[in-house]
Amino acid sequence: MPSFASLLALAAPLAVLGAPLRRDANPTDLLVLKFADVLEQFESTFYQQALQKFQSSDFTAAGFVQADVATQQFTQIQTDEASHATVLESTIQSLGDKAITNCKFDFGNALNDVPTMAATARVVENLGVGAYLGAAHLITDPVLLTAAGSILTVEARHQTILNVLNNGVSIPQAFDIALLPNEVLAVASAFISGCDLGISANQPLTITNTGAVGPGTKLEFSSPAINGSTDNFHCQMLVGGMPATISLPFDQCVVPEGVEGPVGIFITSDDQPLNNNVRDRATQTTVVAGPTMAFIDTQKQLLSQLALAASSNNASGSSSTSTTTITPPEASSIISSASAASATGAASGSDGASAAPASASASATDGASVSAANGAASPSATGSAAGTASTAPPESDSTVVDAPGTRNLFQGTTKNGAITVNGWNDQSSQASSGSN
Repeated sequence: MPSFASLLALAAPLAVLGAPLRRDANPTDLLVLKFADVLEQFESTFYQQALQKFQSSDFTAAGFVQADVATQQFTQIQTDEASHATVLESTIQSLGDKAITNCKFDFGNALNDVPTMAATARVVENLGVGAYLGAAHLITDPVLLTAAGSILTVEARHQTILNVLNNGVSIPQAFDIALLPNEVLAVASAFISGCDLGISANQPLTITNTGAVGPGTKLEFSSPAINGSTDNFHCQMLVGGMPATISLPFDQCVVPEGVEGPVGIFITSDDQPLNNNVRDRATQTTVVAGPTMAFIDTQKQLLSQLALAASSNNASGSSSTSTTTITPPEASSIISSASAASATGAASGSDGASAAPASASASATDGASVSAANGAASPSATGSAAGTASTAPPESDSTVVDAPGTRNLFQGTTKNGAITVNGWNDQSSQASSGSN
């Protein structure tokens, strides 16, 4: 008897896309499904090759705090994309057609290194979201439309993860960009060959600027379609949520203030803005090339610190601060140094040099969590300040002292601002249980 898992696996394609074994399908629906399947193959192959090529050391060298932070996400995304392709191909077959399976994928320089791969993955996921969103109006079968929407929402989750892994804002805009199939291929066709998708791609467009693109950047382009006079040419910036593109003269294509996240950039033969909605944009015939995708990352979020070591020094534009738990002897040493500095400052009459030192503990059951400006961090540890427990004065839970040798629960920033005590870890119960 087949297992429940095997039955579920067999039923999954039909359950997800709701397609019976045989029925007449709208040719346009089939075209959209076959196109979406090739994109899913494209995405799955990209992540598969990336994970095969790069080692853990490549990810840490690229700035990830741990290789697993990135590889776990890329692995999960690859699994999702492969599942999408499998389901789409089964559905196409159930509708009496065959999936396109002879495409070749060559990612070339996109897999040169981890930073380039991650940046390309960000483009790939934005293309995926844009493709499903832009093809929705073409699907006539509501069952297939709903099922395609269930894939779109997962692609959007991938997009958010890739934003974070590229040190961008996780959700930069309240609305995503919809792309027509021919617009998707303007970007993706550079990696796809050997198959006929039944869709003509727009001419490709490349931004030739080096370095990051941001507000004030004057964009330069190259394209096979730009090979002569650019008189009357305009660049068109498509931003999620806007009714139409931002239209600028070709030689004055400067990224404006206030733009954040993905931007689709077209070149057109006149200054007429392109419609944001794909139904109306499909009737506009002035596109010379594009889109190409640019990402404007002006804001930094603390979430990126979880993934990227380098970003933690720059998040929110502030200096780096980290937290570490130290032992009582270490706390005592810090306090002694602070006390000595305070005493020296008081004797010399220097204003601002005297400071109440941070709290410390002589007990082997306490440790302090300290934020310091040098950013150093170490695991939590326990210890003993020898010879102090027997001489400690009476204390209570509110005791605050200015010298080592007494248990206390002082929290806050010392008067000289050098040390901030976030709290105290009572480890007496751990020590007691460890001795049994």
